Amino acid sequence: MNQVELHPFFIQRELREAHKRLGIVTQSWSPLGGVNVYRHKDRAKNPLEAPVVLEIARKYRKTPAQVVLRWHIDHRLSAIPKSVRPERIQENIGIFDFELTKDEVAAIDALDTGVRGGPDPDNIDTKSFNFTIPE
Repeated sequence: MNQVELHPFFIQRELREAHKRLGIVTQSWSPLGGVNVYRHKDRAKNPLEAPVVLEIARKYRKTPAQVVLRWHIDHRLSAIPKSVRPERIQENIGIFDFELTKDEVAAIDALDTGVRGGPDPDNIDTKSFNFTIPE
């Protein structure tokens, strides 16, 4: 398993294909795009407010978060949305009574910007995270 930032604005197609070839499960960190939403607070960077996601949500009478989580499932990804609110946890599990069409998956894929919202793993070092984990 490899846990990587992955959401509709950063779909990491090449990495996912490499994982598939090598038998590695891709686990989506920040699957709803939260790193963009919470850090930048820019509505244009929020996958949950993308017109195509909103349109699909209306069609299925689902929330935008449910549509994005379903997109992960339809891509055979392991998504780990974070929530401490019971109603959100319940909402997050309510994604198994519908499937996206191939065209809908492709439309969400087309949101990809190729730009990560979180830190670049190639640039992470002990200077970036200079703390000690107690034994």
